[in-house]
Amino acid sequence: MSRDGKCVPDPPDAGRRLVVTAGLAGVAGLPLAAAADGPPPRAEAAPATPPDAARPVDVALLTHAGGAHLTAYLRALAASPAVAGVRVADPDGAILGEARAILGAKLAGADRDHAAALADPVPGMALVSMEAVAAPPTIRRALERGCHVLAEKPACTNAADFSALAALADARGRHLMLALANRLNPEVVEARRLLAAGAIGRPLAVEMHLVQDRTRLERPAYQGSWFADPVRAGGGHLAWLGIHWLDLAMHLVGAPIDEVTAFTANVGGQPVRIEDSAVVLLRFAGGALGSLAGGYWLDAGFQSHLRVWGSGGWLSIDGGDPATLRLRADGDPAEGRTVRTEAPGDAYSIFVHAAAEALARGVAPPIDAADSLRVVRTVYAAYRSAGEGRSVRVADVGARSAEGG
Repeated sequence: MSRDGKCVPDPPDAGRRLVVTAGLAGVAGLPLAAAADGPPPRAEAAPATPPDAARPVDVALLTHAGGAHLTAYLRALAASPAVAGVRVADPDGAILGEARAILGAKLAGADRDHAAALADPVPGMALVSMEAVAAPPTIRRALERGCHVLAEKPACTNAADFSALAALADARGRHLMLALANRLNPEVVEARRLLAAGAIGRPLAVEMHLVQDRTRLERPAYQGSWFADPVRAGGGHLAWLGIHWLDLAMHLVGAPIDEVTAFTANVGGQPVRIEDSAVVLLRFAGGALGSLAGGYWLDAGFQSHLRVWGSGGWLSIDGGDPATLRLRADGDPAEGRTVRTEAPGDAYSIFVHAAAEALARGVAPPIDAADSLRVVRTVYAAYRSAGEGRSVRVADVGARSAEGG
C-alpha cells in the first residue's frame, strides 16, 4: 500500500510491498490497470472513455493529516474515466497541494471543510480516508447527504458503529463499501471463479498467514501515530491488515464466518499499545474450518499464503510479485499446477475505478454494505474473543441498529 508523501505519521505499510498485486478480470467489464503496494504507485492509464451508458460520478475525498493511502487514492481518482470531478476536503490542509498536482483539471474544489465538499451539487460518491475513530460521523454525514461511500478500513473502532452506518446506507438506498482491494487481485478473481465452479469440490478448511515487517513498530513517528493507538485505530495488525484476509476467506469460500476463537498480543515488546501478533481460529457457516496467523514479524518485506482444501482437491495463493495461484484436483500430481491469471495492476486504481464505474452504470459494486459489515463484525468478534478468553459468535457482535443509530 502507499504513503501520502506528507510529514505525517507513516501508514503501517508505508514504503513496503504488501501482498496486494491487483487485477480486475471479469469485474464490470473493466481492463487491468497497473503496479502494486509499496511507495506511491505510478498512476496507470484507465480505459480512455467510460463504457456506454455510464455517467461519470463526482467524488468528494474526505480526509485529514495522516489519512491512509492518500497518494494512491488521488492517483486512482485522476486515472478513472468513471470519475468526473473531485472535491477534496482536509481540515489540516496537508493533502491540498498534492491534490492540485495530481488531479489537475479534475480538481473541482479544495477545502478544509468536509461539509463544503458535500454541498450542492451533492457528489455521487464520498471517499473517506480517516482515523478509524473519526470516520463514522463523516461517513454518516455523507450518507445523509445522499452519497454512496467508499471508506478506508476499518472505518470504525467498534462493530456497533459500523452496523448503524450499514443500516443507514440500506435505508437510504446507498452503497457503503470498505476499500478491501485484494478482492480484485487477478489471482483472487480466478480463484473465486474456480471455487464457485466446484473445481475442488465443497470447501472444507482454510489456512492463511499474512506477515509484514516489524521495523515500522521501531520508528518513533509510527509509535506516536494513530495507527499505533487502538483507541484511534480500532486495533492493530488484525484490524489494519488481517481484515483483508478475513474478507478474502469469506469471499472465496462463499460463506460468512460464524464463530471465532482468537489470541492477540504484543509479542515483540515495542512501545505500542496495538497487537503485533494475532492468531484466529474460524468456523464458517456450512461447517468449514479455518485459521489466520498474522503479525509484524519480519525485518523487511512480507509473506502471505492462503489455501483452501476441498472435498475434491485444494487451491492456494502465495504472495509474491506476482502472486502465484495453484490448483490440485483429486488425482492430479501432488504439487498441483500453476494457474495463469491476468497481469497484476495497481490495487487502488482498479478498486476505486470499479466502485466509481459501478455507480456510474448502476450495477453491483465490488463490495457491498453487507459484506463490509460482516468482516468488521468478524474482526471485532476476534478482539472480543481474545479479551474474554472464549469463543465468540460473530452474530453476537455489533447488532445492526436502525437508521437513527
